[in-house]
Amino acid sequence: MLKNEMDQQDIYVTRSSMPSYEEYIEAIKPLWDSHFITNMGLYHRQLEKELAVFLKVPELSLTVNGHMALELAIQSFGFPDGGEIITTPFTFISTTHAIVRNRLKPVFCDIKESDGTIDETKIENLITPKTVAIMPVHVFGNVCNVDYIEQIAYKYGLKVIYDAAHAFGIRYKERGIGDYGDASVFSFHATKVFNTIEGGAVICKDHERYERLYNLKNFGIRGESLTVSVGANAKMNEFSAVMGLCNLKHITDEIENRKKCHDKYVSEFEDEEGIRILLNTKEQNRNYAYFPIVVTCNNSMHIRDKIYDNLKEIGVHARKYFWPITADQACFRNQYRDADLKVARSMSDAILCLPIYSGLSVKDVSTIAKCVKESLE
Repeated sequence: MLKNEMDQQDIYVTRSSMPSYEEYIEAIKPLWDSHFITNMGLYHRQLEKELAVFLKVPELSLTVNGHMALELAIQSFGFPDGGEIITTPFTFISTTHAIVRNRLKPVFCDIKESDGTIDETKIENLITPKTVAIMPVHVFGNVCNVDYIEQIAYKYGLKVIYDAAHAFGIRYKERGIGDYGDASVFSFHATKVFNTIEGGAVICKDHERYERLYNLKNFGIRGESLTVSVGANAKMNEFSAVMGLCNLKHITDEIENRKKCHDKYVSEFEDEEGIRILLNTKEQNRNYAYFPIVVTCNNSMHIRDKIYDNLKEIGVHARKYFWPITADQACFRNQYRDADLKVARSMSDAILCLPIYSGLSVKDVSTIAKCVKESLE
């Protein structure tokens, strides 16, 4: 059986990158001396600076998680209640929830079959007098058509907020991907290429927005007895910041190890009839955060589910990212049932993300690919 061919008995779609136990323990020792473990401490400030340099962005505001980064990024623009944000339904539910929780309305735009990103040619037809922003997603690290989107935003006076949760470390045309749009948001969740255990960040184009985000994530407190605005509590703690500083030292090796798995998958599937690798070929580097495949044969959803089940039988836990699309989730009670999202729904029924992470052996990648190909038969 294929299960007997695996180096590991349980393989998940990803595994958290972590420094050695000794490195992390040594790094957090000063916290026991200072007892300063929150409220924008030394390591929080250091991580903000180091990440801004690594990501090639002007300024960066750390948050407790990626979702709060999304919510606060939107809130920082002060959009009126009921405003509309054009976005993609082919994403993690957090993207959509961040819009709704800001009392704004998501307007779903279909995606491109080529790479899963928002179809920029369909955005303009969705703009109404209520539209305040466009919120695309660099899905699976595939960069959106940022140039085209910028032109639309400029033409109609709209803000652009990118969900860059999948795009850590990616550059497009030699610019950090977070430097595009009016703001970009990263997630540093444990499942991401770079993690701070839990965490996130908003990329700021100017210091004024950085200060606004500071107030939003810290109750608006600017002094011992001074609160200048209403805010939430969305600060990153020092233990998470230290984890981030440790992981940042090893991020190049982490990405390079993921690339070995990626390259092996490509060699297994590039000529496989019935499987398409969902990766674009734009002028960008890759972070190898995900390895998505699309089943292209007839009855694709049935075959996709068969692959998923067969992998699970040998202890491999792939994920149906993203199925169903966010517009069709139960919480929205069919209100987007008639939306023209043909490509997104079709891709959602056929997509499967295979395991990829630094510690995954090339041998196990080969066994996973073998299971996928046998399932196609």
